Amino acid sequence: MTKKTILISGAASGIGRNIAEAFIAEGAQVHICDASAGAIAEFLEANPNATATLADVSKTGDVDKVFADFDEKHDQLNILINNAGISGPSAAVEDVATDAWDQCLAVNLSGAFYMTNRAVPLLKQAGGGSIINMSSSAGLFGTPMRSPYAASKWGLIGLTKTWAMELGPHNIRVNAVCPGCVSGPRIDGVIERDAEERGVSPQEIRDVYQRQSSMRTFVSPEEIADTVLFLASEKAGKVSGQAMSVDGHTETLANWLD
Repeated sequence: MTKKTILISGAASGIGRNIAEAFIAEGAQVHICDASAGAIAEFLEANPNATATLADVSKTGDVDKVFADFDEKHDQLNILINNAGISGPSAAVEDVATDAWDQCLAVNLSGAFYMTNRAVPLLKQAGGGSIINMSSSAGLFGTPMRSPYAASKWGLIGLTKTWAMELGPHNIRVNAVCPGCVSGPRIDGVIERDAEERGVSPQEIRDVYQRQSSMRTFVSPEEIADTVLFLASEKAGKVSGQAMSVDGHTETLANWLD
């Protein structure tokens, strides 16, 4: 990766930060964007050779700023990772607020489109490259109480396969990574909201989530980063249009207590 330049959205904390730091450890030049100024400051303090832009990818003006900063600081783009995303509400479909629906789709799906729309000319200029979309096991299964999130993650897989067809002739590979439940503050928040909605304890919900996978476990952020590194590398040179699960084999997301 020493000759590669990577652009990663939503990468100042969480899974995105693990991915960014994995590429940095491999010698890549990394530019991130994130909607949290505090998280960006912490990331840059720990990774002073990286560059960053404060941006909300659901806003086209912010995406324009990302690419203006990137063009100023880097000569080429080789890999785009659309990682920015929010969990959205945990509620039955009739209880989902329309503004919560709009926000989840705007960040998770439209944000990936806006970033890719601007990145593709740079990838073509570099002679090819790789786009990796962060989908989810929720993009492969129906997910009770998570309508906006599931819709956005299914949509990302559709875009992945469509873009792989469009961009393959230009030597640009497009893949999606589909994590299961990833350990960390984000899934903790989802579990707490789900437990509150159902009137049960968070531990009961956590046990249900763990039973959803054959391996009865959550995934670590480092395991997601390893998969992204592989898909971005020349070892995956003929892997495109795929939705790769990293989830201990999800059997179902029908997360009912009975």
